[in-house]
Amino acid sequence: MKITDVRVRKIAKEGKMKAVVSITIDDEFVVHDIKVIEGEKGLFIAMPSKKAMDGEYRDIAHPISQATRETIQRLILDAYAQAQRETDAYA
Repeated sequence: MKITDVRVRKIAKEGKMKAVVSITIDDEFVVHDIKVIEGEKGLFIAMPSKKAMDGEYRDIAHPISQATRETIQRLILDAYAQAQRETDAYA
């Protein structure tokens, strides 16, 4: 599996959510609505989820292994950092 595209849509308003991201896998499969969140220990990603009948949120798409999650998170956070640098360059 290879992540072939990462698209970052930054969030302009204040808050913990910093961006919404879409990734393309092997130029054939897209996952939308991955969130970049500012947590107490820094940035992390939250996979797309929906609210279940019991009020809890459940991921609707997610990596099976920790290694895959870390790879996806690294690629997304790198793309987010690049988007930040580009924004800062124009400010």
